[in-house]
Amino acid sequence: MTTLEMFSLVAGLVGGLAMFLYGMNVMSGGLTKAAGGKLEAVLAKVTKHPVIAYLFGVGVTALVQSSSASTVMVVGLVNSGIMTLKQAVSVILGANLGTTFTAWLLSLNAISSDNFVINLLKPASFTPFLAIIGIGLYMFAKTDKKKNIGTVLLGFSVLMFGMNSMSSAVSPLKEVDSFVEFLTTFSNPLIGFMVGIIFTMVIQSSAGTIGVLQALSLSVDVKYSMAIPVVVGAEVGTCITAILSSLGANKNGKRTALMHLYFNVIKASLFMIIFYTVNAFVHFAFMNNQSGMVGIAGIHTLINLVATPLMMPFAGILVSMALKTIPIDDKEKKEQEEHESIRTLDERFLKNPPFALQQARTAAVEMATMSRDALVKAVGLINDFNPEIAEEVDYLERKVDRYEDQLGTYLMKINSHHLGEEDSHTLSVLLHCITDYERISDHALNIMQKAKNMSDNKRQFSPKAQTEMDIFSAAVQEIVELSLHSFENLDMDVAKQIEPLEETIDGIQKEVKRRHVRRLRKGKCTIEQGFDLSDIGTDFERIADHCSNIAVGIIEVNDDAYDAHGYLEALKAEKRDDFDKAVDFYQRKYELPAVKY
Repeated sequence: MTTLEMFSLVAGLVGGLAMFLYGMNVMSGGLTKAAGGKLEAVLAKVTKHPVIAYLFGVGVTALVQSSSASTVMVVGLVNSGIMTLKQAVSVILGANLGTTFTAWLLSLNAISSDNFVINLLKPASFTPFLAIIGIGLYMFAKTDKKKNIGTVLLGFSVLMFGMNSMSSAVSPLKEVDSFVEFLTTFSNPLIGFMVGIIFTMVIQSSAGTIGVLQALSLSVDVKYSMAIPVVVGAEVGTCITAILSSLGANKNGKRTALMHLYFNVIKASLFMIIFYTVNAFVHFAFMNNQSGMVGIAGIHTLINLVATPLMMPFAGILVSMALKTIPIDDKEKKEQEEHESIRTLDERFLKNPPFALQQARTAAVEMATMSRDALVKAVGLINDFNPEIAEEVDYLERKVDRYEDQLGTYLMKINSHHLGEEDSHTLSVLLHCITDYERISDHALNIMQKAKNMSDNKRQFSPKAQTEMDIFSAAVQEIVELSLHSFENLDMDVAKQIEPLEETIDGIQKEVKRRHVRRLRKGKCTIEQGFDLSDIGTDFERIADHCSNIAVGIIEVNDDAYDAHGYLEALKAEKRDDFDKAVDFYQRKYELPAVKY
């Protein structure tokens, strides 16, 4: 073989491998986007039962055509605290079986028949049509869903074209004695095993390694003795992707990648030891037979079909091994307690923007709930100050600040990706509302500090002032509850109830101030009590204003607009009957008791 022929062969092989890996990546990405974040969401929910988690791991990996992709998903879910190590191990075991589906899909290339119908099953026959449909959908479809389907079809077509290119490139090698002799060295179990590990680590795809081996088998006599150790080695080499992904993860994310590595090392080692020990005595006759594409796919499936179910009862051992390798220390325990919810904003989820947005929404609702809780606790301190409760308010306010900071950054990263119309609405609502909830927690902190100051200086409101403040605080707590409900459920009807209540609270604030001035003139209140009442009343009024902002944001974003001032002006100018009735209802509900001076 001349130098030019050798160069052409290598170029064809490398180019085919590049197209094969690119096609697989594009197809996997398209399938993940087509799922719209639902795969991860369902994955997070079904993993409580080990068998269901195992089967789902099989299904997800077969769907996205990559055990590396599904394992990286799991690393992200564990890193965010959504999934525990014990739940993750079952999914990982299932992923190892699910990835064998790819080899069977590729083995369709081995179909050979004069029958027209059977020949249509060969990818070379239908792939060109899939490519045409795929490019049509990708270029001309109006919806993201159809474009994603087009991406999947294009990815599959490129993958199969790369497979055929590799096969065509290596076809002349069957006449080259030196290459055939080189292949025979793979029959040495240790050499073949190491080749499988190293090649898979380089290309970061066990399916890619097995695909190359299948392509070789179409043109060169690849015996079972050569194929088996390479396939087993590929099982270990594929762990490199999860390990690299876990480098930026927390300790639990790293432990998840280690469980994947430990399982594959144990599986491969036991297989190699048992199989070749038995072969030393029995001398399996099929070892010198040509494996072919179907045979290689069969080896890959058989190893995992036997190993993964057998390992299920001992899954806890993998968890223990990972925990012993990376032990839990006191610092990690403390970090888990303080930052568990924030970790739902995992950077890996940004590769799937719809799911990342779901995670951000979950965190935002948690943030809103903490703001509400801080307010409720702070209001309770006005009449009965408790240092421990005050510390809880301070802790919640600091935690809300962290949420607001990290959520804002995370949402801007999501915003840099293309989102569907509904997801864009959700993103806009979150961006508009998280600052308001952070400010509500600030006002809760102000109220707590004012309550502490009153307690330290032995000051209390007069009975009449306390009654008025109880009514005032009840109205404010209701408006916060309404805003939380509308925000959590994007409920337009509830959001529309907030503005009438906010108007009522403005009226209560004015009336409370007026009554205090009259009591002050009659000597029934002190100036210091007046400052306390005014400061807390101002915080109450501003909390209501922030709830109004949240409601307007939800309503206006839903209508593809955001002009809070314009919306409120139009609402009050129209003097709609339903709005006036709602104002009247709240004014009667929170009417201050009549007083005589």
